[in-house]
Amino acid sequence: MIHNVPEKWDLEADLVAVGSGGGGLTAAITAFDHGISALVLEGSDQVGGVTAYSMGEVWIPGNHLAQQAGITDSKESGYRYVKELSMGYGEELAILNQAVHGPVALKYFEDTIGLKMCVIRDLPDYYFPYNQDGLPEGRYLEALPFPAESLGEWQSKTRVSPHVPYSLTHEDIFSGGGMANMAGWDYNVMAERLTKDLRCAGPGLAAYFVKGVLDRDIPIHVNTSVEELIGDGERIIGVRAMQDGKAIFIKANRGVVIAVSSYERNASYAKTLGHQLKVESMVMPSIDGAHLRLAGQFGARVARVPDVTLLGFHVPGEEQENGVPLWRGALPFLGMPHTIVVNKAGKRFANEGFYRSIYYATDAIDGNTQTHPNFPCWAIFDHQAREKYPFGSLMPMQEMPEGLGVTADSLAELADRIGVDPQQLELTVSTFNGYCESGVDAEFHRGTHPWGALMCGDQSQKPNGNLGPLSKGPFYAVELHRLAGGGICAAGVLADHHCRAMGWNDKPIEGLYVAGNSMARLDNGAFMQSGITNARGLTHGYLAGRHAAGKPSELLQQEIERLGL
Repeated sequence: MIHNVPEKWDLEADLVAVGSGGGGLTAAITAFDHGISALVLEGSDQVGGVTAYSMGEVWIPGNHLAQQAGITDSKESGYRYVKELSMGYGEELAILNQAVHGPVALKYFEDTIGLKMCVIRDLPDYYFPYNQDGLPEGRYLEALPFPAESLGEWQSKTRVSPHVPYSLTHEDIFSGGGMANMAGWDYNVMAERLTKDLRCAGPGLAAYFVKGVLDRDIPIHVNTSVEELIGDGERIIGVRAMQDGKAIFIKANRGVVIAVSSYERNASYAKTLGHQLKVESMVMPSIDGAHLRLAGQFGARVARVPDVTLLGFHVPGEEQENGVPLWRGALPFLGMPHTIVVNKAGKRFANEGFYRSIYYATDAIDGNTQTHPNFPCWAIFDHQAREKYPFGSLMPMQEMPEGLGVTADSLAELADRIGVDPQQLELTVSTFNGYCESGVDAEFHRGTHPWGALMCGDQSQKPNGNLGPLSKGPFYAVELHRLAGGGICAAGVLADHHCRAMGWNDKPIEGLYVAGNSMARLDNGAFMQSGITNARGLTHGYLAGRHAAGKPSELLQQEIERLGL
């Protein structure tokens, strides 16, 4: 192991958490609660990480809140569900470890930091009812509105999200018509919560953990970019960071937890590790693969699973920090009535109402021609869609800004403008319109996943909330771009069940832990479901904090013995 100990240390704690999202904050809290000191290092000027950018869903099978609501579930069922859908890309014990500890970590933070969550009613698992262990509700949780003013001076330093309506709960959104029907939401509730700074969704979830750190007087250092791990030849003992233009050395007596999300802002990493070409990102610029650079110098093993590729678009003029274009995910809009997605041949190629279908299909390779037949692709919709539904930040009937897409009076003219065969596009739309009359998509089964029907459908549209004909001009086309997974990456640092980073010799790198999206996703493999990422972060932080404090959890071993594995 590398020996690069500095002559002196500038700061010291037993556990140093690198990153201030869910994984880093929960590791610091758990370590402190188990008797050791902690501090948090954040490279940007705001805390909350990718957790605060998310919808805030936390997916935990067998949780106590579902039980209290009278919903029958178990961690065993959740384990079977993920294992089957992982398609063999995951590892059995990693999946079991998350199933065992997810409910425990949730209850722990409820008891210790006052985390207040509730079941998101009527929100089904992705693959319910196709998988026998899928449930119609109970596993999705969200935080109750958090009073951000209780953060004091950290209120303005704790992230909010440009992507989600963080002043509304899922119940508010669903009762108002769903994710893609912004026009039906209760804007009086939104205004009241914004005025009081009551945060929901990801910003609310992250704020609970920030408050937990502040209540314990755990130091948080922002604008502190970790550049290098420090080793003494046997273990990791600290980090070198840049703060205010100068190097500082922080000693970690028990361990360093790296929880900096993914690498999607690093185009080279996205291409070579995730195999994502020309990919854009919805997350903040600091998510650039620091965990791989830091841990890689000490021999950390990298593992990968299939990508989580998304599709999205950029509304001209919308920017996030540092003038970086704000890319918006297309998920809530592609499955709405009067909307389809076509490839360069003018054909539909997947179920637009279930993102797992269309996003896998987007990256398909035709070996006969050595091409991506489904990319580039376009969202095609008619005037009915613009009359009734939003598109990104555009409200119904709001004029599309120049540069977002193209408009034409006929489908043939639209096809000509985007370089698609006019006859094929007209045939595709005609066929789709027939499905809308019958309510059955015979090609791609659009509208058959209850989750997709709820998240990107119009519940008032009968007989199928995801189907509606394209029959009223003018017609519109918006080119869709590949987006990375919003922090959910294909590759990460391999870790054991205590979240210790593993070397290529299959032995733990002593003193080094990883959490959240910095850890390889062998606990879900090819499977992904919204809410899993936030659940992983808080679970990993809990496990790493306990182990660093010398009080590791023994629950996995007990479960292995009980199941006879």
